[in-house]
Amino acid sequence: MLYFLVLKMQEKARIFAIAAHSAIGQVRKYTGQPYWIHPLEVAEIVKSVDHTDAMIAAAYLHDVIEDTHVTIELIKIEFSNQIANMVDFLTDISKKEDGNRIIRKAIDRNHIRNANADTKTIKLADIISNTTDIRKNDPDFAKIYIKEMRLLLEVLQEGNPILFKQAQELIEC
Repeated sequence: MLYFLVLKMQEKARIFAIAAHSAIGQVRKYTGQPYWIHPLEVAEIVKSVDHTDAMIAAAYLHDVIEDTHVTIELIKIEFSNQIANMVDFLTDISKKEDGNRIIRKAIDRNHIRNANADTKTIKLADIISNTTDIRKNDPDFAKIYIKEMRLLLEVLQEGNPILFKQAQELIEC
């Protein structure tokens, strides 16, 4: 019975993420595919290593606060404080008015620095997904992005070592 309830939570998170990203018509920048393909890919990457059910739910939901009209309060209500906490750490907190891109990325890096290892594992999966996409589709921006990800990896060392190594290899190649 517990297995069914856990599966239900993951399935609810998957459907919730698809609905949230679809409601605003969000698509992937380079491919025009529905945006929700990205969080599903991130969840699959997390599933490839040791994980918890909450991690999978948070992986599905990792961009909903940042990119849609969903609030962290709604994530708490619909899922749990634990999942909401992970999603909160995975959400960039910087704003345009905070300064240029370098300053904003430093603010976001300092935010996730305080996350737990499970949350950092999800962020590593996010980096793997995004880096693959950006390297393939925008080599010019990839140069900037790669520099940012090198700095970000410095604060993600507590995440899953397999995903850390994969992210590091993608950044360094």
